[in-house]
Amino acid sequence: MSHAATLPIRRAMVLAAGLGQRMRPITDTLPKPLVAIGGKSMLDHALDRLAEAGVEEAVVNVHHLPALIETHVAGRTHPRVTISDERSQLLETGGGVKKALPLLGHAPFFHVNSDSLWSETGASNVVAMARAWDPARMDMLLLLAERETSIGFDGAGDFFLDEDGRLARRGTAASAPYVYAGVAIMKPELFADTPEGPFSLNLLFDRAIAAGRLHGLVLQGQWLHVGTPGAIAPAEAAFAAAQALDA
Repeated sequence: MSHAATLPIRRAMVLAAGLGQRMRPITDTLPKPLVAIGGKSMLDHALDRLAEAGVEEAVVNVHHLPALIETHVAGRTHPRVTISDERSQLLETGGGVKKALPLLGHAPFFHVNSDSLWSETGASNVVAMARAWDPARMDMLLLLAERETSIGFDGAGDFFLDEDGRLARRGTAASAPYVYAGVAIMKPELFADTPEGPFSLNLLFDRAIAAGRLHGLVLQGQWLHVGTPGAIAPAEAAFAAAQALDA
């Protein structure tokens, strides 16, 4: 039996509805999730890594140039893809999930930004997350990147990580060592008593921190923040370097 067959997370929400404004002019005609890095669209990188971790069903939301994404995933079976249509209103990272909850079911699920990208050699970070997930201690588990080793990221960082794996916000500190890398495992019941319409996942981060139940796992590899056209070439180079090490 494969390791993935024993893992508990079977469904995922993949966010692919964003406008990708900083990636213009590319995103004037192509949704950002379909931008290719390392010979594969960022959306396919995300879906393939979820499939490797045993995810069977993925809900993909769409808003900007939705038909291109719908056509791209049509017929995909690993994982199977269902579209959550946000053409009429962009619902942000939290509201988009709340709309899709009937498709996601009652068990914990992955929440993935479709442009979350990293180079890795060896073990899968998504598999590592599924193995680390402990619903008795956690309401959410975030994949974290080391701020100083990430490519294309020049922010101050998001979180501090304690010895038990719990997270705290950067707050007023000048910097924090870890950045949210765009992949999480979360419980659907977290969305009870949340706003109707658009809202950010940061609301749930803060609630989980207050309860001492927001945890993090540091990714093995190099996080690639592909936010602008200029970030594509460095990301391509990092992928090529990782493939050479893995060969």
